[in-house]
Amino acid sequence: MQKIKAGIIGGSGYTGGELLRILLMHGKVEVTKVTSSTFENKPVCNVHKNLKNFTELNFVTEPTEDIANEVDILFFCLPHGVSMSEVPKALGKTKLIDLSGDFRLKDYKMYEKYYKIQHTQKQLLKKSIYGLTEFNKESIKKSDFVANPGCFPTGSLLGLLPLSKEGLIKGNIIVNAVTGSSGAGHLPVQVTHHPERNQNFKAYNIFEHKHQPEIFQEISKFSSDFNLVFSPHSGPFSRGIFTTSYIFLENEMSEEEIKKIYEKYYKKEFFVRLVDEVNLNVVKNTNFCDLAFKISGNKVVVFTGIDNLVKGASGQAVQNMNLMFGLNEKTGLMFPGTNP
Repeated sequence: MQKIKAGIIGGSGYTGGELLRILLMHGKVEVTKVTSSTFENKPVCNVHKNLKNFTELNFVTEPTEDIANEVDILFFCLPHGVSMSEVPKALGKTKLIDLSGDFRLKDYKMYEKYYKIQHTQKQLLKKSIYGLTEFNKESIKKSDFVANPGCFPTGSLLGLLPLSKEGLIKGNIIVNAVTGSSGAGHLPVQVTHHPERNQNFKAYNIFEHKHQPEIFQEISKFSSDFNLVFSPHSGPFSRGIFTTSYIFLENEMSEEEIKKIYEKYYKKEFFVRLVDEVNLNVVKNTNFCDLAFKISGNKVVVFTGIDNLVKGASGQAVQNMNLMFGLNEKTGLMFPGTNP
């Protein structure tokens, strides 16, 4: 099989770097173009120093439409609001995976409310397929345009959707999620400055976070009578998201009944592991989501752990790419975490 030619639009950030790290070792992919307006003509490994001796690529600033004509798939790792201006230049010319939030929400009014940006490509929102791999495989396989989920929604939805699809999500749902500093991106800002972040813990953007409507949108496909409280927190670590979700059932259920539900949805899903206890360290640098739960009467507490840059971004993007090209979804993603 001829290798899949891939390009990355906006490859100098953390998600671009993770995407390169995975694709360079994929075996079925050849990365041919990586763009950056900041590092034009500079070696990729000068920015992503972990890739030294793995690639001789230089960053380029070629037009998106020209690169689209040369590759089999384009990954967009651009900031929110920027991606929507570049994606249309490639749409219809090659397969696309957008890692920004520009095409995840189907209601442009919700996008403009939470992202505080005018959506200029409303007509394309119906064309994108939401890329939560474990719950949308058949649509992803047929798609040429996938909107990769956000990191918080990935960890939250993998814990909640099995219960939602079984009609158990009603009333109030509370989702507390703690993310590492890499979730804020590679550009230095005060909130990610080491003296601010180190040994610190805080909540932020309560009721205003960009990922809240995304979580709500996906649960709404299977549940109607519920209220979502999403509480994101920043933790004193670099990678990973630990999510704790609280669900209040209408009737009491047993541990065995809840376990059977999760086994029903995840028994055949390699990248979702049902565990007794979620340990964030063992999912870091992997495409796994570890999931555990506790139940007492009608109260269920669900825990998930993911790497925000892999399963929450670039790893899931490659998982989706594999499906789009008819490959085994595990291809290029078979790497365990470390312990400790």
